[in-house]
Order: sequence, then C-alpha cells, then structure tokens
Amino acid sequence: MLKTLAKSIREFKKPTILTLIFMVGEAIIETAVPFITATYLINVIQRDGENVDISYIVKIGLILILGAVIALTFAGLAGFTCAKAASGFARNLRHDLFGKIQTYTFTNIDKFSSSSLVTRMTTDVANVQMSFMMLIRTAVRSPLMLIFSIIMAVVMGGWLAATFVVVIPILAGGLLLVAHYAMPAFRRVFKKYDRLNESIEENVRAMRVVKGFSREEYEKKKFGNAADDICNDFTRAERIVALNTPLMNFCMYFNMAFVLLVGSYLAIAMPESGVNVGQLSAMLTYGMSILMSLMMLSMIYVMLTMSAESAKRICEVLAEEPDLHNPASPVYTIADGSVSFENVNFKYAKQAKKYALSDIDLDIRSGMTVGILGGTGSGKSSLVQLIPRLYDVTDGMIRVGGRDVREYDVESLRNAVAMVLQKNLLFAGTVKENLRWGDPNATDEELIEACKLAQAHDFIMTFPDGYDTWIEQGGTNVSGGQKQRLCIARALLKKPKILILDDSTSAVDTKTDALIRAGFETYIPETTKIIIAQRVSSVEHADLIAVMDNGKIVAKGTHAELLATSEIYREVYEQQKKGGADDEEN
Repeated sequence: MLKTLAKSIREFKKPTILTLIFMVGEAIIETAVPFITATYLINVIQRDGENVDISYIVKIGLILILGAVIALTFAGLAGFTCAKAASGFARNLRHDLFGKIQTYTFTNIDKFSSSSLVTRMTTDVANVQMSFMMLIRTAVRSPLMLIFSIIMAVVMGGWLAATFVVVIPILAGGLLLVAHYAMPAFRRVFKKYDRLNESIEENVRAMRVVKGFSREEYEKKKFGNAADDICNDFTRAERIVALNTPLMNFCMYFNMAFVLLVGSYLAIAMPESGVNVGQLSAMLTYGMSILMSLMMLSMIYVMLTMSAESAKRICEVLAEEPDLHNPASPVYTIADGSVSFENVNFKYAKQAKKYALSDIDLDIRSGMTVGILGGTGSGKSSLVQLIPRLYDVTDGMIRVGGRDVREYDVESLRNAVAMVLQKNLLFAGTVKENLRWGDPNATDEELIEACKLAQAHDFIMTFPDGYDTWIEQGGTNVSGGQKQRLCIARALLKKPKILILDDSTSAVDTKTDALIRAGFETYIPETTKIIIAQRVSSVEHADLIAVMDNGKIVAKGTHAELLATSEIYREVYEQQKKGGADDEEN
C-alpha cells in the first residue's frame, strides 16, 4: 500500500527530503538549547553569583537567540517545503485516481458506486494528504525530540530521570488504549461517508422527481439519518480521543511535582548529591519536551490509523485492473461497418448463474439499417454494448469490419462506433462545446448541419444565446426530447462507421423520429445504423429487424416477413397500431 501511494510523490521528492532534513536540524537545536541554558548560563550564575561577567551572559544570550532563530528558520522552511510536498502529493494522487478511473470498463465501474469514487477522491485523499504531512514533519520531529530529550534528561538529571520510568509507560499505554478504542469508530465513518454522498447525489439528480412527489421531508430525513450516523460515530471517537488531554496533564504535572519537590530537596538539603538549579531547569524543559513528543506521537498514531482506511480505499481504486486490454499487436483501422455475432453468450459477472445473452447469431452488412425490438430486460442494450467492447463476450466472437473486436486497438474501435444511449447525458458547457464531443474540430457550419438533421436546430435558435447557450450539468435546463436530439447531433458529427441508437428517440414524436431517420440516410448513407426502439414505426423500414426475448434473438427478418412469421412482433405491431388509432379517435 505504501509503495502504491509513494508513486504519487514523483516530482515532489525534493521538498519531501528537504522537510525531513529541516526537521532533524530543528530537533537537534531545540534539544541543545536547554542544555546550553542550564550548563553555561544558570549553573554559571549560581556558581559565580555577582562575579559573573556581564559580557559572558550577553554572549550566551546571543548564542541562545541565534539557536532560536536557526530553529525557527528550520521550522519555517520545513513548513514551506512540507506544504508544497503534501499538496503536490495530493494533486498527483487525485490525478492518478482520475486517470485510473478513465481506464475502467463498465465491469470495473460496476464494482464502485459513483458516490464512493467521489468520497475516495475527496475525503480519503484529504486524510492521506494530512497523514503524509504529519509523516514527513511531525512524525520525524517527535521521535527525534523524544530520543534526544530522554538522552539529555539522563545526562543532565542523573537519577532524577527515573521519573520518566513511571511517566512514559503510563502516558504511552494510556494513549495506545485511547487510540485502540477510538479507531473502530473512525473506520466506520469513512464507509458511511459513501452513504452520505450517495444521498446528496441521488437527491440532486432526482430533484424533479422529489418535487413531483412532494418527498422533500422524506429526503431530508434520509439525509439527516446519514449525517447523524456519522456525527454519532465521530462524537464517540472524539470523546475517547479527548481523554488524551487529562492524561497528558496528569503526567506533565506529576513530572513537574516530582522534579521540583525531590530536586529542590536534594539541591538544598543534600548539596553533595550534585543536583543544582540548572539541572532542575533542564529536567523540567526536557520533561515537557518528552511528554509533548509522546502526545504528538499519539495524535500521529490516531491520524495514521484513520487514514489507513482511506489509503486502503484509494489503493483499491489504483489496484483495480481493467478487464479489457489491447492485444500485443492491435489493429488500428476498421475496414467498414459490418457486424457479425457468432455463437455469442454473455454474462455480466463470471460468477453469475444466468446469461444476459445466449446463442446470438446475427450478420449485419456495412451500411444496413437494423432494428432491434424487444421487451424490457430482453437484452437489447447488452447486445449493442458488446460491439464497441464496453464488455467482452463470455463465449463466441463478434466481428466488426471482418475482424474480431478483440484484435482492435480499443480507442480506434470506439472512435468508429457512436452510441446514443437511452439515458442521455450532456455536460456543463455551451451547446457548441457539447456538440464538439463528436468532433472537436467541427466548424460552426458542420454543427448546424448535424443539428438540422437531428431536428435540433430549430429549438436551439429559440434560446437567447443560440448555440452559445449554457447547458447545465446533466442537461437539466433542456427537455428530454431536446436532450436526445442534441445527443444524436453529437453522434452524427462523429461520422462513425457504426451508429447505435439505444431507444434514443423515445422522447420525440413520431414525425420528428421519421425526419431524424430520413436525415441518417442522406448524411451517413454508408454508416451501419442499429436502432433499438419500443415503437415498431421506428424500425419497420429497416433492412433487418431482430426480435429479442429473454436474452435471445427469437426472430429476424424484414417488417413484412416478421408480420407473417413472428407472433411476438405481430402482437406488438397490432397493439401499437390499435393504440395509434385510438389516439387519433380521441
């Protein structure tokens, strides 16, 4: 896990190493200052009294000031380099996570919810960033200060340092117990963040449905429950962690009382013991340093344990390998838009018992218009998603342009296939920016032509800013039919060898649907067009129609042939024809 995360440091190795060096320098000087103060200032003043040369005191004072300035400089430089290293590390980590997600196939994405991925790239990365900052700064300084202070306390205080034999185990044991009992609550919190983000994401996306059903109070309650759950876990953990302070105070005051009482008695009543005021001063300073170092180490332990769960979740994303890969010598050119399914079986997961598709055989010549008809769950979308290798077949083979799709470079294959999904998606940006997803170099004239063919130009021109109109994220400020037509125009600009429409004209009327299909014939006559539809009228003029049921192609042929041979097709056609007649009467 550490090796995986360390790869994201990259160009920030230098500030990371500099931070470690500055921290070592600061720790050395900070532990040297009490020694100099006690040995060369307090003890000399105690010994020589009024005979002390004032120039000597000034000299030692200047040395101490210089030491303080150097320590402060080291600390300031460490703060600068640490901030640069930690922020850069977090930036690289987010970049690596986002880049990794872009390589995922649908199978990989199915393992992580969108809310979980958002949490991992925000909250989890922030936790790991904080831990990284503490590791290269506090986690170096605190152990060094602890070790140096113990050594100097033994050197300066002699057997007075025995106080630490009592204090250190009490404080260390107590802090470990606090961390041990707080950690389970912290671990639970990060998983619950996913639920919280999911509630927010779901509510924002489905705002119209929430308003339509007046479910605002229900959504507030659901969000409140998720937020309260996190709050309770954090409260429980923080209550335990809050015990650090009284424990620290107890050990600190015990140390002060022991050193002052015993040390003062020895210095006054038993001068032969060798204990002097300088030693007492140094012991108090080193004692405070030791206890503060232990306190900081305990906080580091808590933070590292908290971020360990975050680091694990991040590494899960980075370690996830795409299940689709380019072949050793990929083919980059797709000859034409022909498609052939040969004995294809498919299921979404290897452990799944039921196949989503089975015994699929279908030959589509380049330039054909093919309709796919079937009920909900019949496997229509699963079928077309195999063509651009969004998933790989479980058994059998799919050929595009005469070659197995697994022989192609994945990017080249997908560039030759344009899909307009049933669930259309527009991105935040202008109409032009959304359309140029199909062709980044398309001219304004080409944009207008594609939109006219997709029957989108007229409604675009009704917008105040026309093609420069801003589209909100997800296309929430345009209607369903407008969104579908913009997505079709975007696909047309790609001028693909294969165009797949997955029930993507369901929100437009039959007249507009017919005009769009007519536009296909003039604009992309050589492109293979695969149309998934619920309406028979959308596919009845196709060169070939495939009827699907329960993951199988149960009939295929032209409209006339299927009316004569397929009971399912004939029943759907008659029901829709009757429904259309009833609508006309009404």
